[in-house]
Order: sequence, then structure tokens, then C-alpha cells
Amino acid sequence: MEKYLLYINGEFKESSDKTTFDAVNPYSGEVFAQISKATAEDAKDAVRSARKAFDSGIWSELPRSERSRIMKQIVDKINENAKQLAKLEAMDSGSTIRKAGEDVYLSARSMNYFAKMADVDLDENIEGLSRPGVSKNILRREPVGVAGLIIPWNFPLKMAVWKLGPALAAGCTVILKPAQETSVTANELARLIDMTDMPKGVVNIISGSGSIIGNELVNNADVDKIGFTGSTEVGKTIMINAAGNLKKITLECGGKSANIVLDDADIDMSVDGAVYAAFYHQGQCCEGGTRLLVHEKIYDEFIAKLKSKVSKMKTGDPMDKTSDNGPVINRKQFDLVMNYIKAGKEEGAEVLTGGKSPDESRLLIEPTVFVNVNNKMKIAREEIFGPILAVIKFKDDEEAVRIANDSIYGLGGGVWSRDDARALKIASAMRTGTVWINDYHLMNDRAPFGGYKQSGIGREFGIDGIKEYTEAKHIHIDEIKDLNKKTWYKTVVPD
Repeated sequence: MEKYLLYINGEFKESSDKTTFDAVNPYSGEVFAQISKATAEDAKDAVRSARKAFDSGIWSELPRSERSRIMKQIVDKINENAKQLAKLEAMDSGSTIRKAGEDVYLSARSMNYFAKMADVDLDENIEGLSRPGVSKNILRREPVGVAGLIIPWNFPLKMAVWKLGPALAAGCTVILKPAQETSVTANELARLIDMTDMPKGVVNIISGSGSIIGNELVNNADVDKIGFTGSTEVGKTIMINAAGNLKKITLECGGKSANIVLDDADIDMSVDGAVYAAFYHQGQCCEGGTRLLVHEKIYDEFIAKLKSKVSKMKTGDPMDKTSDNGPVINRKQFDLVMNYIKAGKEEGAEVLTGGKSPDESRLLIEPTVFVNVNNKMKIAREEIFGPILAVIKFKDDEEAVRIANDSIYGLGGGVWSRDDARALKIASAMRTGTVWINDYHLMNDRAPFGGYKQSGIGREFGIDGIKEYTEAKHIHIDEIKDLNKKTWYKTVVPD
């Protein structure tokens, strides 16, 4: 059986108390790997390693082109090991092998983008703060320092890259903490990084309890920045704890995104888009289109086609290339999702299709569509992270926007229409970080991603995502060079 060790200061080592935890395939229940479980002391050790590496300048002061070159080596290693990474991702997370292969490709693409951006000068010359000839002013973007990166269980490899990429491009050193439920591909990534020219201590990867490792990273004064993806509840806790030393944070948290289908939409395309938006990766997506708003004029036709499409989905073995969905991540999540299905029925919503488990022992849940939903129901207000879609009827554009914005979240959203101007007007009115028009889920490495309201703070991807891992420093350079002309000194300095 494969055993993964902690990766600290360029070395693989057992945890300080020698404990491990099992990597379990959620579909088969098979234990297929053992992973060293980091203690608080191990987390401190990883922080010391990252701190020493940052303070030495072996990464932050490396020429940008050299940082870029080393990051591109990581891209090459991901591509060279794509099939194995996809297999492990499917085994660890329950992702279908079809999706896992795409995830590996997208992970390499994202890292390649950040590798290129590592060679981009983010410094700026800005106009004199008073008048020409008085001063030259430079805005420098310097790495924030040591970054603690905490990622969730739904997209293990992609999330690891989405956090590592901008932090490394900015010149930070890092400690990456994957979710205990899905630690395998992050640990494989440690092995791949170790094969590159990455200096020791720049990247540290440790697995284990979020309450132990996460708390250490958040509270440790030698960690300058936290990048977190996960639930809003945990994000709030991180925010409170980080306030103790004003640690900088980026939080990408929960969502309950509205996917709006207007009366002039291409119905066949929007039906497929709604299925993709809601049931991608068993609905375990933070920005998934889990609230489907359908115009009353097309409602009946749309619902009939939606029922037909969803009822054909195959939920089964994630290694079977014909499976559309696999299992949810674990028994706890299975029970939670099934309880939401029960709650939907109790509140008066009607199951259009799905609502059952074809095999509880394998943690399988049928893609479930609820109709006769109103926006006050639990299934319309709370993030579920499972294959449940709540369909809400609306009468006009204004009502659609009102329903969409009636949420504590604001992470994603969609609009389906043949009229781009109309769709854009609605997209602009939606209080959410990303809106897709006639599409869903497609991420753009160059465009910022993040949430409004309780969906988070800060942005990932693009220049904005890299700047999250920098400090802005203004440097004022005097161009007068004549004491007699510096009249403002006379407000304090005697003759």
C-alpha cells in the first residue's frame, strides 16, 4: 500500500508522533493509501521551513524568469503523470474518471498561466503626487511572505494548484494543507515538485486535521497570509482568529448560485447547461447553479425536458467512463444530502426526479430535482454540496434578479438568453462574483474569481489573484534636490 509522508524543507518525513490516516475510496470503501498525519509541532516545523526560505530570499529574490522556469517544470511533471493523477483523483474524491482527467489538464493549464505570470513585472511608475519635477513615484508589488494555503476536498489537485500558483508567482513561500478527506493528489504533487529545481523550504505540504494544522497556520505569527477555500462557517472562524495578528486573508467560501433561464433562451442548450451547472461533480461545487430560476412562459416545456435529461443520468462507479456521477465524498455528506431531500419534501417541494440512493453502501445519490420551490425553503437557501437542484418559477426579469440576490451568498450565477444585451443587464444586477451567460462553470485563469457577501473576501486567478499574495509599497524619490525649495519643511524646522 502506498504511504505518503510530510513534505517539509525539501524532505519527506513521518509525522512527529508517527501517526497516519487512511485514504478511502468513497465508492468501494477500499483503503488504498496511508498518509502521515501532521501534528501541531509538524505544522510549526513547516512554518519555520517556509519562514527561513522566505527570509533567505532563495525564492523571493530569484530572478522572475528563473521562478517562471521552475514553475513550468511543475507543469511538465503534472502533464507527464496525468493518467496516474487522474486515477488517484477519482479514487480519492469520487470524481468520475472523465472529469478527473479534465481536472488534471486544467490544473496544468492553470499552473502554466501562473508560471508565465511569475515573469511579469507588477511594479508601476506613477505620476508625481504633487507636481512634475517634485518627485518620482514607484509602486512596488512585493511578496507578502509566508502563505498558509488551506484547500477543500471537492477538487483536490485543482485547488492545490489554484493556491500554489499565485503564491509562488508572487514570490511567497508556502505551507499547503489539503483536506484530510482528499490528500492523495496534493501529496503526489509534493513528489513531483521535489523532482524540480524548486529550492528547499519554498513549498511545504502537510496533511491532517484542519482544527490542528489550520489553527496553527492561522494563529502562527510567522505566517503572513492565509488563502482558504471551504465553508463560510470555517471561513468566519479563520477571519476571527486571523484578526489576532491582522494576518492577511483570502477566503473563497460557500455559494447558493442562481441560474436564470429567460423566456427567449435556447431551451435545449439551457436544459443541458442547467444539468451541467447543478450536477457537475455530484453537485459538490461551491459556485454550482443549485437554484434554477425558469421564466413562467417556458416553464412547462423546460421542466419536461429537464426531467427527461436528468432521469437519463447514470450514477455509479466513477472509474466507469459511462458514469455521469459518482459517490458523494463520505458517509457524513451522504446523510446530510439525504436529510436535505427529506427537508425539501417536508417543506412542500415536489421531487420531479431522483430523490433516492441506488446504493447506500457506495454513497450514491440520484441527481434530484425539486419543483414547486420558493426561495424561503432550506433547499433554496442553504449550501448543500450534493446533487440537489431547486427550481423556482419567475414572471419577469426584475423578479428573477430579486430572487437571485435574496441570498447570503454571492459566488456564481448564470443567465440564459438569446439577447446578449438583456442577459448582460441581468448579469450586471446580480450581486455575485462571476456570472456566465449561456454557459456555466468555465473558469478563466486570467479573470478574477471570488464572492460577494458571505461567499468570501478577495479574489483568485488573474492579476488580482496574484496581487492577493503581495504587499503594495509606495516609494517616493525626491527630484527637487534643493533645500530652499522644500518650503513645507518650514512648517516644522526652524531657520
